[in-house]
Amino acid sequence: MNVICGRRRYLALYAEMRSLAAIYGVAFLVAYNQNGPLIGSRGLLPAHLYLARVHSRVPPTDNSPFQMFIKIPTLLWWTDFQDGAAVERFLELLSIAGLVVSAFVTLVGSANAPIMTALWLMYGSIVNVGQTWYSFGWESQLLETGFLAIFLVPTLSLSRLPASCPPSRVVIWAYRWLIFRIMLGAGLIKMRGDRCWRDLTCMHFHYETQPVPNPLAFYLHKSPSHIHALEVIGNHFVELVAPFAILIPWRPARLFAGITQILFQVMLILSGNLSFLNWLTILPSLCLFDDAFYSKLFSHKMTEDVISRNSSHSHRKTRRCYNVVHVCLGVGIAYLSIPVVSNLLSQSQMMNTSFDSFRVVNTYGAFGSITKERTEVVIEGTHSGDLSQPLGVEWVEYQFHCKPGHVGRRPCVITPYHYRLDWLMWFAAFQNYQHNPWLVHLAGKLLMNDSIVHEGLISHNPFQDRPPKYIRMQHYRYRYADSGSAVWWVRELKGSYMPPVRLQDLTPFLKHNGWPVEPQLQGQQKIGRDEL
Repeated sequence: MNVICGRRRYLALYAEMRSLAAIYGVAFLVAYNQNGPLIGSRGLLPAHLYLARVHSRVPPTDNSPFQMFIKIPTLLWWTDFQDGAAVERFLELLSIAGLVVSAFVTLVGSANAPIMTALWLMYGSIVNVGQTWYSFGWESQLLETGFLAIFLVPTLSLSRLPASCPPSRVVIWAYRWLIFRIMLGAGLIKMRGDRCWRDLTCMHFHYETQPVPNPLAFYLHKSPSHIHALEVIGNHFVELVAPFAILIPWRPARLFAGITQILFQVMLILSGNLSFLNWLTILPSLCLFDDAFYSKLFSHKMTEDVISRNSSHSHRKTRRCYNVVHVCLGVGIAYLSIPVVSNLLSQSQMMNTSFDSFRVVNTYGAFGSITKERTEVVIEGTHSGDLSQPLGVEWVEYQFHCKPGHVGRRPCVITPYHYRLDWLMWFAAFQNYQHNPWLVHLAGKLLMNDSIVHEGLISHNPFQDRPPKYIRMQHYRYRYADSGSAVWWVRELKGSYMPPVRLQDLTPFLKHNGWPVEPQLQGQQKIGRDEL
């Protein structure tokens, strides 16, 4: 029997491929809706300025497009990457193309290596210029998952199931190695991190202080202390014990591991808005199940097709080439796993880190530290031009799409979608505005009433008709309201986060960073579709 071509995994391939394409679709949709105001030519952190800075630091002998691609893998190196409009157009094109291709794979259920390579290259091209907006573990995890999928699908055929050879054992085991690392890394970072994971109290805080809570988190937070302690124990079991069942060469052990991991991710999906992270983490667990398990979930016709393929034999010449490619893949993954394993064993473990520029094998982890109180940055503006009499100044709040603001607004449910600015505002709340230059740029955009800010970043602009004279940021402590209350949150002011500023106060800083200080008014077309 061929040691590379596996058996009884056709339906795992099919489930993995379509599910991955759906998640790619969500990721490209987020990029299409938000890249303009975040990394577009007038965005908070323009990608063309980032690429120009990186390019300027490389000697002329080493800065050809291909050499730069090896350093920072993005197709933008083959564009006029210092032209903001050109970069924004290309980013939009990548997002649209990614949406179309991922929708095709999801709906039709067919893909081949060139298609999956295109999805991987297009999304990687966005992630690698996304800067802080794309700096989280699920981006690398999607790229690693997508890279392996290139070798899981048929090479050129658009047949739903490969004709020449069953799904590769190397790729199946690479996916098992991925879910093993994800879960064990998450468990170890917790045990080495916050003490509350060891004294079983972290869940007293998590539901209230997680980045973007949902309505169910409000009620889960009210659970008794012993329930929260059991939740932590269950978390440790799933992340520190159950992953080892993945490695046991016994079918019941793998089925147990797969079901356990999927149910755990479903619970996380139900209790918070963690982007597409938990949906994505389900995917490698799909490779723990065989066709006998999946046959109960698929049509009789497809099951019969799988049975016939399992009993057929492919051409030896095709298999020989296939084997060489997948042996090389396995050796490459093993080599790239060396720093990942060293990191897992280290007492100074890093989480969500890539050791190669293409993010083929990465280290993961989540919530190594738990925030014990929730703080929020609330942005306010005023039309008043005189702040000498503070009591006479009316400050009005801006509202974001999902992050807590008005205490009476119900927490949102958006997973697997993701609002990147809302997520970064959570981190900004326990840092300062000096640590986040984009936050100062956001204040400038609001003072200009620049329409780019309202194209997907802000849900409510109280200064729609004319811009405010001043912007300030206040630092509030939030906690869940009592059950039965008319509001969801109770908040108290901690102090000032950023003092009141006018546009002229920020102009030197904006110009120093190469950011425009002339507003793009609402109703104008996007930059790049209209002349400046």
